[in-house]
Amino acid sequence: MNLKIKEEKNSGVTLLALVITIILLLIIATITIKIGSDQIKNAHLQSYKTNMLLIEAKAKEYVENASHELGIKPEDATQEMKDKSQAELTGEGKGTKVNSGDSITSKLTSIGISSSDIDAGNVYQLSTADLQKIGVNDENSDEENGYYILVYNIPEANVKVYNTEGFNIGKEGTKYSLDEIRDVDEVE
Repeated sequence: MNLKIKEEKNSGVTLLALVITIILLLIIATITIKIGSDQIKNAHLQSYKTNMLLIEAKAKEYVENASHELGIKPEDATQEMKDKSQAELTGEGKGTKVNSGDSITSKLTSIGISSSDIDAGNVYQLSTADLQKIGVNDENSDEENGYYILVYNIPEANVKVYNTEGFNIGKEGTKYSLDEIRDVDEVE
């Protein structure tokens, strides 16, 4: 009787197959993380823009009221009209006027706010409480997160919104005003 012993081939996973599988998983994970990270940055940008648009809308209401109090021709307005107009920009939720001697003025000029606007009394710093009063909740206006700043132009009835921390949109760098990011839809 002749018994042949059959050799069985081991059909397990080879080291090469395991390495290729791990490399493929790492590539997929890297792509997923990059896409997820971009989506998070874009969501932050949209939130930042939305908050600034809400601030702008409310501030425009204030400046339009001030413009109405000033009258049709600002150059012909009496001092009483100018004082009444300026009073429309003060109070709860409207911010604190920034004066040229304040510690924040050097930061404001470095982000594009003119010293003539500061000297003219057109620049206001919003606090977190001011933001909450105008309906912007879950947002802070402080040194850590950046102060929200309003620059009023009563004669032209418009307002500009800034944040001292700014938002880094990628290749173009950090942008500080709503006007700079208004048309930006995604971070590069």
